Amino acid sequence: MDQLDRQVARRLTRFYVVALLMVALLTVGGLLLVRRTLEDLNDDGRVVNVAGRQRMLSQQLTKLSLLHTQQMTHADRADFDSVLHTWHQNHEQLRNGLLRMEKTYIVRKSDRLDSMFVQLEPVFQSIYNGFRRINNPQVPAQDRAEALRVVLAQEPAFLHQMDQIVFQFDAESLARVIYLERMEWLLGLGTLLILLVEGIFIFRPVVKYTQKVIQMLTRSEEDLRQTNERLAATNRELVATQEELLRMTEEKYQLQAAREKIRSAALLEGQEEERRRFARELHDGIGQMLTGVKLHAEKLKQVPFPEEKQRKRFEDLRELIQETIQTTRQVSFNLMPSVLSDFGLEAGLQLLSDQVARSSGLEIYFEGSGEDKRLPPAAEIGLYRIVQEALHNAVKHARAKVIEVKLKRYKGKITLSIEDDGKGFNPREIGKNGKEGQIGSGIENMRTRASLLGGEMKLSSRPGKGTKILVII
Repeated sequence: MDQLDRQVARRLTRFYVVALLMVALLTVGGLLLVRRTLEDLNDDGRVVNVAGRQRMLSQQLTKLSLLHTQQMTHADRADFDSVLHTWHQNHEQLRNGLLRMEKTYIVRKSDRLDSMFVQLEPVFQSIYNGFRRINNPQVPAQDRAEALRVVLAQEPAFLHQMDQIVFQFDAESLARVIYLERMEWLLGLGTLLILLVEGIFIFRPVVKYTQKVIQMLTRSEEDLRQTNERLAATNRELVATQEELLRMTEEKYQLQAAREKIRSAALLEGQEEERRRFARELHDGIGQMLTGVKLHAEKLKQVPFPEEKQRKRFEDLRELIQETIQTTRQVSFNLMPSVLSDFGLEAGLQLLSDQVARSSGLEIYFEGSGEDKRLPPAAEIGLYRIVQEALHNAVKHARAKVIEVKLKRYKGKITLSIEDDGKGFNPREIGKNGKEGQIGSGIENMRTRASLLGGEMKLSSRPGKGTKILVII
């Protein structure tokens, strides 16, 4: 059955292709023929117009010649030279077969027209030479009068022959129109014949084959309905199984996400606890020992030194001890600032901005909400670390001049923004090796902290346009 279907389909396809191709060829051929003939008729109309105008120009030249020869006053403003040039140029172009005006027109001439132009040529040259002599002021009046007599004698013959030429042009154009009508009839009849052949040898077999297929479909309709019912029942079972699978998969992903979130929170909490311990060790241990060293050095300052060089070294040592104490305090503050636990987030961010501004030489402005209400310790530490990381990236990588830190509270939300006017970067490049990889690690840490606080972080940056980090909790 399938082999029979393919055979019938191939045979009908060949018939369709051949029939449609023939119809298309006849249609396109007819369109091209009509378009070509219309263009030819347009050219023929222009040629007939120019040929008819030759009679008018010759009469106008005869009139001007008579007026010039008799030296009579007249109101005709036509320029003799211009009219003579146009008359002569049109004659030459009509004779040579190319009429150049606003565009180039092809002058289609039969052998009869060529012979008529050959017969006209002596008359035209005689009249043309006469016009030239009449228009030449150096020619004596008697010669110009003789030239006028020749022109008047030859003009009737010229006008008669030009009439014959115009009529011949018009007759040949009409013959082409008649030829076009005949071709259109032939193309139309050919198209109708092809359509008749298609109806007999193509459409009729298709109708019979379609009837056969419909009968087969009718017989198999009941079997198909029963099969569809079984498939529908199976599909319902499959949908239920898929929904259960999707639910279990979603629960699995949610569980994994919760585990990852708990693991990240535990890691950050452990990191913060380690920072607190290390900050206490620096402050209570090394800090106190350095303070003791400084006190002993202050006592040694009262002892006279035998040499100025020794005193200079002592002063350098005392300054080094002081710088070490300041560095230790700064490291301890960065690890866990006491102002954050004592006075809250806004005071901590203000102090952090001032310290980074002093150490980096940049202009860093902090704008708080002005509210005294404290946040949970985890939220204060998380937001503080986000600002600390953002300022670190801006100072180290952005080459910024001004950094703005803003903290706002409204309608149960907290927004934190850090914006700089630095060189910016392409966010798509983060996560790669090099400097962008370092920036990407810090950004991921900030994003993780915002997520653990139940919020989100948005990053916007373009090369040369600065960077803005927005955290919404």
